[in-house]
Amino acid sequence: MTYSFSVDRILGDRSFAEIGHPTLTVVDGRQGLLAVAGTHRFSEHPTVGIYDTAALSCRAQIRSRLGVQAMAFHPTLPLLAVGTGAYDGGYFFGGELLLLNLRTGTTVSAFENMDGRQVQGLEWLDEQRLRVLVAPPDDSQDEEAHTHGHTAVVRRSDWSLVPPRSITPNELAGPRVPAARPDGRAAACRLVTELGPDWEPRLAVQAVEELSDGRILATLDGVQLECWLPSGERAWAVPDDEGGREIAVARDESSAWVSLMRPARHDRRRLQSVVRLSLADGAQVDQVAPSGYVSLSRAADGEPVLASAGYWIQGVPVCARAALRVRNASRTWFLSYAKQEGTRRSHPGVPWVATAELTSGRESGRPVEPAQKDTRRLFPYSWVPEEEHFGGPGVEAADGSLVHAGTVFRQRRQPGDSFVVRRDASDGSPRWVFRTDRSATALTADASTVFTAYDDGEIVALSLDDGTVLRRDHLTLGDVSVIPTALTVTPSGRLLIGTRDSRILVCSTTT
Repeated sequence: MTYSFSVDRILGDRSFAEIGHPTLTVVDGRQGLLAVAGTHRFSEHPTVGIYDTAALSCRAQIRSRLGVQAMAFHPTLPLLAVGTGAYDGGYFFGGELLLLNLRTGTTVSAFENMDGRQVQGLEWLDEQRLRVLVAPPDDSQDEEAHTHGHTAVVRRSDWSLVPPRSITPNELAGPRVPAARPDGRAAACRLVTELGPDWEPRLAVQAVEELSDGRILATLDGVQLECWLPSGERAWAVPDDEGGREIAVARDESSAWVSLMRPARHDRRRLQSVVRLSLADGAQVDQVAPSGYVSLSRAADGEPVLASAGYWIQGVPVCARAALRVRNASRTWFLSYAKQEGTRRSHPGVPWVATAELTSGRESGRPVEPAQKDTRRLFPYSWVPEEEHFGGPGVEAADGSLVHAGTVFRQRRQPGDSFVVRRDASDGSPRWVFRTDRSATALTADASTVFTAYDDGEIVALSLDDGTVLRRDHLTLGDVSVIPTALTVTPSGRLLIGTRDSRILVCSTTT
């Protein structure tokens, strides 16, 4: 059996949707192109989109590890040079020179050193010479490292044929000059607003749900909750400094509980909040203040439920890097940490899969944290004794077994370190394991199929019964790939996909 889906509708579509918040723009009048750099999730995931200035269609896209500092179109070749980089906060100025071939869509990282140098400026002197302004390697005993740089001219006979990691550190040596760090965000915002009046700075979708009347709810970075009508118009949105995460719709669909993103910052404790919003207009009608960090879901009986999403260190709640988040369950699932002798006080311990039966007090429709006395550890989270696993999204199957995604913790990622597994609820033994190289961003399932989205844009459909791959495709819109960040199979059989660029795809499915 194969499984496929087709995109029927796109909610939140707009000009320059791919780049998030614009930070830098460069125009090539010769080719009629515009390069726009932007960020998603506030400062993460830098993206560069190449647009046709007439139609504003995205022709190519690249994603960078570090922030984009400079861009320059080649004077004759279909090539864009992109300089990236950042200060690591304690010593180094690292970065890359990326060369995007606009004809093939391929990208080359040109600096020999993997840590590279922060690129602060780029200028083509002619077809063969590129002037590069780079930051000093580090700020050790260098008080002017943050205000100065080094200029170098790199020569290549054909820049479209430059091999990866072929520009050596010696080629970047050059005279030291004052180097201002200009902020191009205001100018970039003005230009994209002028060219695309429908543009708005939306961010990554965290969760999507469909109501019985066809309305669609979504949480986003920067938005607690928004509601879309069946007509495709947005009815309302509740703005927030950080945004919403999980959604639990009330049985009567008059309201929904939303967990708000409230990560810990430095040493300051920030209590998480879970709010109840009216689905008529988004007004807040109730609120719960959990004792620690939690995940929220709608349980199998239709009521909201909370589960631990962190641990405690010396009496202070800590948000787990990757908690186990299970939807549509008959009980709560979460990770419980068991301390071992000899581990440092700041180490949470070994993670176990734990459950708690749904407690009394839920009749009011308010989510309740499981009582400590009702919590039961079932089995170690890692079924491989010598491996440490991080949590991820999951669901409970009809027979009570647990299906979840996760990753193996290592200093350097190895092939197959990302997994989806179906585990027996009694002892945690795997019924099947699907492995891949990319981290899962979302997981959902219906009665026969598990859908998993990955951070390279791939969506994989697996048989719930035995883990067989039914279909795997990279999600694309137009000419560029899209990264899914939220998945939901609706009761009507549609697949809702939220994306990192804040669009919501309403898809029909066929088998």
